Amino acid sequence: MEAVSLEQWILTFLMFGGILGFEVWHARRNPHQPSIKNAAVWSVIYILAALAFAGVILAIWDRTFAVEYVTGYVTERALSIDNLFVFILIMGAFAVPRHLQQFVMITGVAIAIVLRAIFIYLGAALIEQFSWVFYLFGIFLVITAWKLLGSGAEHEDEEYRENAFIRGVRRVVPVTDTWEDSRIWVRRNGIFMITPLALVMLAIGSTDLLFAFDSIPAIFGITNEPYIVFTANAWALMGMVQLYFLLGGLLERLIYLNYGLAFVLALIGVKLVIHALHHNTLPFINNGHHVTVIPEISTVLSLLLIVAAIAISAALSVRKTAGDDLDALSPS
Repeated sequence: MEAVSLEQWILTFLMFGGILGFEVWHARRNPHQPSIKNAAVWSVIYILAALAFAGVILAIWDRTFAVEYVTGYVTERALSIDNLFVFILIMGAFAVPRHLQQFVMITGVAIAIVLRAIFIYLGAALIEQFSWVFYLFGIFLVITAWKLLGSGAEHEDEEYRENAFIRGVRRVVPVTDTWEDSRIWVRRNGIFMITPLALVMLAIGSTDLLFAFDSIPAIFGITNEPYIVFTANAWALMGMVQLYFLLGGLLERLIYLNYGLAFVLALIGVKLVIHALHHNTLPFINNGHHVTVIPEISTVLSLLLIVAAIAISAALSVRKTAGDDLDALSPS
């Protein structure tokens, strides 16, 4: 891929910053809970915009990187669905008023994109210096996939526990006991205090960073181009707000989603390890020589397998839960 110029990076940041800035401004100026119809329309718009961006990459660079971008976007989009389960738990734990949830989600996503950009930069720098890091990423993803399989299909018994960052914020900065509409901080008796609104936004942003430990290595298994990694992540996160309001309680019906996501993570983990073997420099593996016996998994094949895994797990989930609903309605 031809090096991405500074001007292209700046234009990209301005584009995402402008969209997010408008969304935050509009949600704060007009706090409300979007209707399902509105959420559906904007979900489609964001998906089409993300896919249209593949056309930009195709026009500026070539087909290979456009396919890598689409594969990365689909992967991040699929993994982001699991994030929504936790975001719903966070909203419930903080008892966020329904009319403020859109503002909370958009601001949390903006924080998450900034944090992921930093994480991607560090990951790219690490890969550039040490090619063997692909071994670590690959093994980590396979282990994560195994844990995901063992976590079970249901999310009913999960509950949100504040992470160390949020607990630290509570210790350092006073938090008001009441919601102050869309205000994130206030002064009371000369004391600076943040509101629960600020705390829940930080909770969503920092919690997403934990998910990034899975998703960022996963997309680096598809492409090692930081620009593609960032834009695929950003577009996937941008559509999460609408997806949150569109799916809502339907998320709990995706009882087999974990299995589909586990397959995706395991697939990319294996892909990373094979890639590392093809570029091996570790002396204790084949005396530091490359291992090319196993062919690498192509990006197109990865895309097809990822789409199939998510589609099958979703279809089986819908079939199972629909059957359970019919059983519940039938007379005993």
